[in-house]
Amino acid sequence: LGQGRQIQVEFVSANPTGPLHVGHGRGAAYGASLANILAAAGYAVQREYYVNDAGRQMDILATSIWLRYLELAGLTAPFPRRGYQGDYVFDIAATLHRNHAYRFIVDPELFLQVGSDGPDDTGHEMYVDALINLAKQELGSDYAVVFAAGLDALLGDTADDLAHFGVTFDRWYSERSLHERGVVDALIERLQASGHIYAQQGALWFKTTAFGDEKDRVVRRENGQTTYFAADIAYHWEKFQRGFNEVIDIWGADHHGYIARVRAALQALAINPDRLRILLVQFVNLLRDGKPQAMSTRSGEFVTLRQLRREVGNDAARFFYVLRKSEQHLDFDLDLAKAQSNDNPVYYIQYAHARICSVQRQAVEKGWVEDAGLAQQNRHHLTTAQEQAVLQVLARYPEIIEQAALEYAPHHLAHYLRELADAFHAYYNATPFLVPELELRTVRLYLIRAVQWVLADGLNLLGVSAPERM
Repeated sequence: LGQGRQIQVEFVSANPTGPLHVGHGRGAAYGASLANILAAAGYAVQREYYVNDAGRQMDILATSIWLRYLELAGLTAPFPRRGYQGDYVFDIAATLHRNHAYRFIVDPELFLQVGSDGPDDTGHEMYVDALINLAKQELGSDYAVVFAAGLDALLGDTADDLAHFGVTFDRWYSERSLHERGVVDALIERLQASGHIYAQQGALWFKTTAFGDEKDRVVRRENGQTTYFAADIAYHWEKFQRGFNEVIDIWGADHHGYIARVRAALQALAINPDRLRILLVQFVNLLRDGKPQAMSTRSGEFVTLRQLRREVGNDAARFFYVLRKSEQHLDFDLDLAKAQSNDNPVYYIQYAHARICSVQRQAVEKGWVEDAGLAQQNRHHLTTAQEQAVLQVLARYPEIIEQAALEYAPHHLAHYLRELADAFHAYYNATPFLVPELELRTVRLYLIRAVQWVLADGLNLLGVSAPERM
């Protein structure tokens, strides 16, 4: 199907400002499974993580770490309500304090000059900005040290978490590199020269309404700082300069409003926006005893992907995440995911694979010798209703891979594997495999070997193991 066409899948790309939560986990499982399926369908796939290592949120993180560092140094620093509150901020600050005990100390009287949290959102934002400016002013070149401490710690934690989840990337692409290489500024100048960007009240605006967006968008603010949208323009332009035939972005559903503006930017840059496919992933509801579980604590920390993996295991998490269409809300039943029963789909499928392995071990112990030619010659012996059902399901496997690839829908594969396991279990319960007749025994063992191969291959594409014993 793919015929070697170059396709990029960018997924997860969570801001490195905190641990991955269960919502990110769904995007990770979906993106990794989709990339595997596309590769199986013949595409040349590159998996990419876009690191948002520039911009205001990273400055808020760095400032939050610095303020916690000052607390550890015995200084009372007024922490903003819009700062990052998690325990991980304390951990990073503690490491920074151990390595640089007195390096980042400032006069506490300076905080009196920047005010405090206001009564409304505007007040909160102004106070955070004032603290960021204070940190940059007082720390000077040392601000980069604090910034890097947060970025390195959280990006390293993200990579470790995903690797243990079976999710890896061919490239981690830095947003900051776009600014450092001047790509963002160059594209703003290019779009301004072509009449797509105009100046108003000291800011630069992209005329996205000319391409169907609901309003024009700022690319450079009055203070001279570029926006996330400006970096997004540069990033997507650069993607297509790398030669991809098609680019797939997998975003959280809350980013729906960004689709029109990114497509508008591609059109303005004379790139066919149909070459960009943006797929949305809805959030996850955790259920225990049939009841929704709290997704975050009072401090705003969400249930992390690592916590979910530890509770239900990687296999169940990867499989349950792709059971529904990505754009549909997902109710993740924790009790079912841990159940060792036929009601648990991943357990049921893995048990089918383990059962086949057990039969094969028994066959070897009885001295059976593989003979593919003999199996081919005796296909006519596969006449029972259960055998015909297994054959029919097996024959659809290539079609399922193509359908899942064309529709960007790994859930088709997940449901197919359940259907194949169903057919096998019915066959297993109705039919003896290790019969005395050599021809019949051989062809039946080859049939269930085909089932084993497809189960293992399909589970592997979804990032799920295929155990030989259970």
